[in-house]
Amino acid sequence: MTVTINGKSHTLDSAPERPLLEVLREDLGLTGTKYGCGEGQCRACTVLLDGKPVTSCLTPARLANGKKITTIEGLQKGDRLHRVQQAFLDAEAMQCGYCVPGMILRTVSLLETTPKPTDSQIADALNGNLCRCCGYIRILAAVRLAAQTEGSNSDAA
Repeated sequence: MTVTINGKSHTLDSAPERPLLEVLREDLGLTGTKYGCGEGQCRACTVLLDGKPVTSCLTPARLANGKKITTIEGLQKGDRLHRVQQAFLDAEAMQCGYCVPGMILRTVSLLETTPKPTDSQIADALNGNLCRCCGYIRILAAVRLAAQTEGSNSDAA
């Protein structure tokens, strides 16, 4: 299988039904994608597959063949954070941080399609992303802040 991960081409020698999460973490060392529940219920393992959020714990590696994958590691450009990453920092939208990569990637996807989302649209986009520290108020504030800073830095997805 050949995939583009964070802008770099990779040839993967993996069982086609193996979860994409395992390939990313174990084979490629991209540990920013978190293993949460392993059942697609918490969305901590969210990555972007051709710009769309998927739960990598349930996505067979074969479905990534020929596609572009973006993980949390692929958002930062040089020493400059993606605007969504920066907004999460500025809004202090993390406590333990375990859910944050999935939240950020779903937010990136949301802002690509809906640059100025309503609170209802934000809630719909992040529905199912579980924060075990219950930091939802600050997460919502971070998404709003990222939407306000549209175009203020180089986005990647």
